Amino acid sequence: MVATLIRQVRLAAQQGSQDVLIEQGRIVRIEPNISLPHGAILQEGHHRLALPGFIDGHAHIDKSLWGMDWYENQVPRELPAIIENERHFRRQHEFDAQQQSERITRQAISKGTTHIRTHIDVDTEIGLQHMEGVLATKAKLAKQIYIETVCFPQSGLLGRPGTRALMEEALKLGADYVGGIDPSSFERDPVAHIDAVFDMAVKYGKGVDLHLHEAGELGAFSVELIIERTLALGLQGKVTISHAFCLGEIDPAYQDRLIDGLARADIAIATTAPANRNVPPYEKLRAAGIKVTAGNDGIRDTWSPYGNGDMLQRAMLMGLKYRWRQDKELEQALHAITRGGADVMGLTDYGLAVGCQADLVLLDARTLAEAIVEPPQARTVFKAGTLVADQGECLF
Repeated sequence: MVATLIRQVRLAAQQGSQDVLIEQGRIVRIEPNISLPHGAILQEGHHRLALPGFIDGHAHIDKSLWGMDWYENQVPRELPAIIENERHFRRQHEFDAQQQSERITRQAISKGTTHIRTHIDVDTEIGLQHMEGVLATKAKLAKQIYIETVCFPQSGLLGRPGTRALMEEALKLGADYVGGIDPSSFERDPVAHIDAVFDMAVKYGKGVDLHLHEAGELGAFSVELIIERTLALGLQGKVTISHAFCLGEIDPAYQDRLIDGLARADIAIATTAPANRNVPPYEKLRAAGIKVTAGNDGIRDTWSPYGNGDMLQRAMLMGLKYRWRQDKELEQALHAITRGGADVMGLTDYGLAVGCQADLVLLDARTLAEAIVEPPQARTVFKAGTLVADQGECLF
């Protein structure tokens, strides 16, 4: 692999411009005025701000309608109706999960995303089609982005006979995590649902990433069960609760008890910071040592018309939701889409330091806060030292 020298970029933790030398896909030197090694590729940084590659910690790339005809969204408000609306759409339209996951992933790459954790629908109507499609995209774009997969029973696990068998087949195909969905309010049997999800995780040596939209004390009860199972089965550090709105809806004393339990079980939290729901207490979670990431959730699908794959936009939405206005507060949003995501995904070689994999984004922004509140559109993106996007266009 040919070495690359990126000349004159600004790193947030350092004063002035630096050069970044990349060899074998890793950063080997960061210092001013590095001489261009023989045969190396020179990339001018033009004194732009350099950030580590963005991480989308909660996505649904298998069902994005990105690039298709505009979908006139008349989505209902209730979860079961939203799910049935999506199933109806699939019955009425041709849908290629490989094509669509590739389209939205290329869009994400152009915006600076270098890692995605995506939930992939598995059910008795579509079988493993979406899982197979996303795994094909993962292989096709392996040099441009890392995709981590969660087999997800969006339509329910307990009430649809045959779904668990399909979930197990998805795990055999290569899914990295076992997904779950609202054990009490949707599945109507929290113990049985959580037992099934964790049983599969143990059987196949996988982690767990469970959707929890449940409100208030009902959701908190599900959190208690998840903590209990995680500790009992020794899955500390391998479990994520996505959304976890309930953590922002219970009284402070109960909240503190759950945070203590989440910390003991080393359970991570993934948030999308939606405008219409309460959000997990980000600062309290991080103060307790709990890993927190952020994600775009679904983008341009039958659930919602919003989103464009830009994690800087998601960071801005986090700032608005959490009422972060000070520059140092906004840096917390950046943490959620970079280092926080890396911690949740267990990436040991992530960051802008010597020895790290060379995943980075160059932006025309003066500060981290400015990059979040006014995200520059023209971005230069490197994955393992290879230029994969420039001027907002994916190059592969």
